[in-house]
Amino acid sequence: MRRIVTGHDAQGRSVVLDDAVLAKRKGSASRGVTEVWNTDPRPIDSQAFADPVNLPFELIPKPGGSKFLFFAVAPESADGDDETAKARAAAAFASYGADAARPDTSISPWMHKTKTIDYIIVLAGEVTLLLEGEERTLKPFDVVIQRGTNHAWINRGTEPALLIAILIDADYSG
Repeated sequence: MRRIVTGHDAQGRSVVLDDAVLAKRKGSASRGVTEVWNTDPRPIDSQAFADPVNLPFELIPKPGGSKFLFFAVAPESADGDDETAKARAAAAFASYGADAARPDTSISPWMHKTKTIDYIIVLAGEVTLLLEGEERTLKPFDVVIQRGTNHAWINRGTEPALLIAILIDADYSG
């Protein structure tokens, strides 16, 4: 994936600060995350370029921050048996620095809950949004506004699904 970052030069003109192909940050081609951008609450200096995706990857944005991610969801069959799926999910969330984001995995080992509001768009494939009380199957260009609920993304098909997610730090009551 190619990413272009704009900003300003010393004369205040709009310029391209970076034009590069991004590497996958975590996981495999069929189940992985590519971080596109993230922010924290610091003031933005549009003349400087310090690529935030060069920092260690964490799933959850910093307080007041955001994340912009592409992620792949492998077919459920790729997880193997229940014990293998549990181990893969635990390892994935540990590598994302998000162990604490898994309050109840009794429905699926991929269930997680973050203190964020997420805007998710399905780009390719078919994926099921699994919630504690129901589920919805999504196709390309379907959008989910994920508001801090325990959820998982399950792919009951045969090909990986590709999604975009924008995670914004949020403070939830309830």
